[in-house]
Amino acid sequence: MKTRVIWLEDMTYVAQTPSGHALVMDGPPELGGHNLGPRPMEMLLMGMGGCTAIDVVNILRKARQDLRGCEVQLEADRADNEPKVFTHIRVHFILTGQNLSAKHIERAIHLSAEKYCSASIMLGQTAQITHTFEIRQPGESPAAG
Repeated sequence: MKTRVIWLEDMTYVAQTPSGHALVMDGPPELGGHNLGPRPMEMLLMGMGGCTAIDVVNILRKARQDLRGCEVQLEADRADNEPKVFTHIRVHFILTGQNLSAKHIERAIHLSAEKYCSASIMLGQTAQITHTFEIRQPGESPAAG
């Protein structure tokens, strides 16, 4: 895999992917950025979320689960000192479907975390990663909190 990151100005960069996509990354104003795009560490966390979501959806589809929606919420803590690596990542899946099996979901999440999701496995070298999930029926709104 090969990618490019090009400095535009101040703390603003454009990343170009080998699949032909581009996106802007930027730093916070206090570091000279303009808040024009996500921070690189935010991208890392989003990448992990996308990686594990793809795995879980694919595994549940193969298990013939009637999956209609998947949302992955990630929350990470970082070390106080440089390098400020992720130290704990909480991953919460919200899966929507008809008669979804908790057993199949647990298996899918486990397989993603332990075998398929390269991003999770790599970040797991510095961070404790925990997973939770909830099942919603189609049309069900989130619980009031």
